Amino acid sequence: MGKRPSETRATQPPRRRLGVVVVDPLGVVRAGLGMLIANADGTELLAEAGTADEALRAIARARRSRVVVLVGLGLEEPHDASWLIREIRERYPTHAVLAVGANADPTSISRALFVGADGFIDKRVEPEEFFESISRAGEREVVLAGPTSSSVGQIADGIHRRRELDAMLTPREREVLAIAAEGLTAREIAARLGVRERTVTTHLGRIYGKLGVGNRLAAVRLAARSGLVTVGTPE
Repeated sequence: MGKRPSETRATQPPRRRLGVVVVDPLGVVRAGLGMLIANADGTELLAEAGTADEALRAIARARRSRVVVLVGLGLEEPHDASWLIREIRERYPTHAVLAVGANADPTSISRALFVGADGFIDKRVEPEEFFESISRAGEREVVLAGPTSSSVGQIADGIHRRRELDAMLTPREREVLAIAAEGLTAREIAARLGVRERTVTTHLGRIYGKLGVGNRLAAVRLAARSGLVTVGTPE
């Protein structure tokens, strides 16, 4: 004799809550997000981390199959948000990664999406939308919560431009351009890479030609607008 529907439902195990890791350099933000997640139905706070390295150690300890990692865009060099997102995507391809920020510019968002984030959540969204976005990311959906419609267009354009530049340049040329964005001279770039100064100037000349610009400043500005490089000296 078959079981009644109510009996079948009663024997089904409850669905396990979605594990969440919060990564943000600001302690107050970590605590606030962590408290929201820990007290909500359907989510479980697995860990909080203030740096990229702390985050990777915490994720390694999380023995869960359904994990969403919230990465604050405020993480700084040398292991910034883009670096962490790329590392998580390579090491834990089944985890969902969401970039999180407030008043984030479209370039930062497009950079995060380009390196592997599954979406972006603006910290100013209402709690209901925040948790809905986390849930959707856990179901392998792409999430973009918060930006205005005009910003979405800028973000898409930024991803497109970055992919174009990424395809144009060789890995070594991208490396040279990224170091040039820090403000180093050709001689200093050569010393860091362990090559001759003439080799660096040759790379720079090829970069200018591929990007259709006449000097380093223009090349760096173009690459920075697309999110390919970050301008300034890392800490």
